[in-house]
Amino acid sequence: MTAPVLEVRDLVTVFHTDAGPVRAVDGVSFTVARGETLGIVGESGSGKSVTAQSVMRLLEPPARIEGGEVLFEGRDVLAMSQSELTAWRGASAAMVFQDSLAGLNPVIRILRQVTEHVVAHGRMGGSEAREHGVRLLGRMGVASPERAARSYPHQFSGGMRQRVMIAMGMANDPVLLLADEPTTALDVTIQAQILDLLAELNAKFGTAIVLISHDLGVIGTLCRRIVVMYAGEVVEEGPSAAVLDDPRHPYAWALANAVPRLDAPVAARLPGIDGMPPDPLAMPTGCRFAPRCPFRITRCHVDHPPLAEVAPGRMARCWVTMDGKPLPPPAIPAQAAVVAQRDAPPLLEAEGLVKHFPLPRESFFAPRQVVHAVNGVSVRVQPGERLGIVGESGCGKSTLARLVTRLHAPDAGTIRFMDQDITTLSGEALRGLRPKLQMVFQDPYASLNPRMTVGQILGEPLLVHGRVANDAEARERVGALLDTVGLNPAWAERFPHEFSGGQRQRISIARALAMEPAMIVADEPVSALDVNVQAQVLNLMLDLRERMGLAYLFIAHDLAVVRAFCDRVAVMYLGRIVEEAPAAELFARPAHPYTVSLLSAVPEPGRQRIVLGGEPPSTLRLPQGCAFRARCPVALPVCAEPPPLIEIAPGHRVLCHAPGSLKPPQEVA
Repeated sequence: MTAPVLEVRDLVTVFHTDAGPVRAVDGVSFTVARGETLGIVGESGSGKSVTAQSVMRLLEPPARIEGGEVLFEGRDVLAMSQSELTAWRGASAAMVFQDSLAGLNPVIRILRQVTEHVVAHGRMGGSEAREHGVRLLGRMGVASPERAARSYPHQFSGGMRQRVMIAMGMANDPVLLLADEPTTALDVTIQAQILDLLAELNAKFGTAIVLISHDLGVIGTLCRRIVVMYAGEVVEEGPSAAVLDDPRHPYAWALANAVPRLDAPVAARLPGIDGMPPDPLAMPTGCRFAPRCPFRITRCHVDHPPLAEVAPGRMARCWVTMDGKPLPPPAIPAQAAVVAQRDAPPLLEAEGLVKHFPLPRESFFAPRQVVHAVNGVSVRVQPGERLGIVGESGCGKSTLARLVTRLHAPDAGTIRFMDQDITTLSGEALRGLRPKLQMVFQDPYASLNPRMTVGQILGEPLLVHGRVANDAEARERVGALLDTVGLNPAWAERFPHEFSGGQRQRISIARALAMEPAMIVADEPVSALDVNVQAQVLNLMLDLRERMGLAYLFIAHDLAVVRAFCDRVAVMYLGRIVEEAPAAELFARPAHPYTVSLLSAVPEPGRQRIVLGGEPPSTLRLPQGCAFRARCPVALPVCAEPPPLIEIAPGHRVLCHAPGSLKPPQEVA
């Protein structure tokens, strides 16, 4: 067996806060060999990211590494001088960060940021570095990489910025790559491309990869081994298939069973983990997971279990499975039922929506280019219905959300909400619409004012719209809203930065609920959340629908989540809806080749993927005929003509000349 590229031994990282020391990483050990990919999973706050930052020595006070060793090819990283660290980072080891907006300089063009590492380490320069940077952007799936290289980070979507971050990490072909949630903001097709690229680095260059993710499908697809972390320590380690199929720690068992899958029955509620992680300032004396564990025994509350071998090649920190016995399978959940009021008049009806964005001229004499974001989209949402919108980054999902909420004015088409034409509303009339049609944004931290307390954030719309008479009534209503979304009313005096990502998303939902809306448009509300918090937020949205009759326009790139949450699904490609059907029908019998390709790209172990050729066409120049034909595996000569909208089953409409011509991989003989 070859010597490991990275060896972490008993790593301890402590944050010295005013309230006391927090052991964010507590005795973590693992190894990664050349050409191996190790996955680290766990809830937010479990210590995954702090572990990676400790390995790279990127932490600043009040954080301090207080114990353990980090060895890179036998060299002690913790003993390196600053100059040695600078030479090591980027050339031999690199890290891809989760927050792409914070990781990119907003005033420097993309190409310079991608090539900065190769130039700084003397690998290449000038035109060679520029060509290398453009090639990297193309490999990451960035459309029109030459034009993108001249852009600034704010001109990219979240998914596009994440691709740039990955390109920067891979610029020098590092020996060790630490990737902290590198595919969180990406749609399934680009996610699949990135996973293929990481696998290629493993196979061709022997790159050792540590992949941190809350997506167990991604981990199971790419990683050979998994480390499961909880409350700062490793609770299970073993081969990926063994940990996911037969977890030996109750926390790993709960995580594996909380993941929505395309091949599982749709449950009425998503399974989650009861309770909250322990207070890092007051850890339990026994097992740290015991208060939330469904299998706990008396000893779990008294003695802290060691990380011990429970099967060949398997380690777990659990008294229940210490003797090698497996955990029982989960109970069969209650099945979901569709209860949308389908005979009622539509709550929202949009017809033929068009939205184009002119770009600034690149020079005085250059022609003005136009981004064709939405090109003739029609949607209907019934009272109490959940309509899902899926598609790749840049297909127009978020623009559509902003059109139906009138944050953007359409260039063409009509929008009716609650039997009122809102297409051209403005001023006071548009403000009167807002209480009934609310929006939850993808990034809750960016949509919450950091200088206002949560109480002020939730109370402001109540006072502005006259829903309460005074501050005392506002405080009472704010407390009730926080209680509705499962947060402590006493937290109203806290600021947004004092909450976790899942809690901030609950605050965003509470703000949307403050006006008692009839409909909520949710743009990627759970894309950055770990599986347990994701289940909690989605179950909250389901509960609110039952109690308040809410309808949802739900935008997501996670197809398994859409299948679990939505009644009906519309698939967008290049600004148009190419397929729409009831959720059960669409996932069981996809008919458009693009939908079939999307479903095949979902990262689940053993799933066979359809590899699409070429790149998505640029929204600056829409192709003639079918927009998907250049990438379609079953394209016909007739696809050069605009495709018809065909209803192949009740409520199942497809924009295609030959619907059903591409079969899912499992149906291919």
